[in-house]
Amino acid sequence: MISSSLLENATLRPISRAEYERMVELGMFVDERVELLYGAIVQMGPIGAPHNATLQRLNRLLVLAAGERAWVRIQSSFAASDGSEPEPDVAVVPPGEYDDANPTEAWLIVEVADTSLEVDRGVKAKLYAECSVPEYWVVNLVDGIIEVHTEPVRGAYARVTPHRKGSAIRLQALADVDLAVADILR
Repeated sequence: MISSSLLENATLRPISRAEYERMVELGMFVDERVELLYGAIVQMGPIGAPHNATLQRLNRLLVLAAGERAWVRIQSSFAASDGSEPEPDVAVVPPGEYDDANPTEAWLIVEVADTSLEVDRGVKAKLYAECSVPEYWVVNLVDGIIEVHTEPVRGAYARVTPHRKGSAIRLQALADVDLAVADILR
């Protein structure tokens, strides 16, 4: 691997989402955890037990709460833009068949963050706000809180509200659903 400092003045060619999807179809990333962010193929870190357990709880809670009103996709591609196809931990999307294309709309995206906290708060928050995802959660395992990002405006979320154990979060897209933070975080 070369040092990134050797490429400081180089012009890098971004990869489009269509090119990335073709590479995936051709089997280029078998057994690799990668996603496309702003034209760059980014490696994702390994997933530990706390991350998996939290994701399992979220999946159960959201599937039961959404019923047939929304699909809950776990670690699946989200067609965010022409240059980005992240794989959020959870995406609550409109019901539909996604056999031919990944969803381009999400009502809620959730990232479970421990080692990825900086990326999830930064690059991914910016990307999801640019896509007008109305609600984005960072389940912050480091600090034991859920950071709820709402009101996307010009590539940023205008409101970030921390929720701790003892509180509940009402989903914007499913206004009758309140999830207790203690049911998600341990």
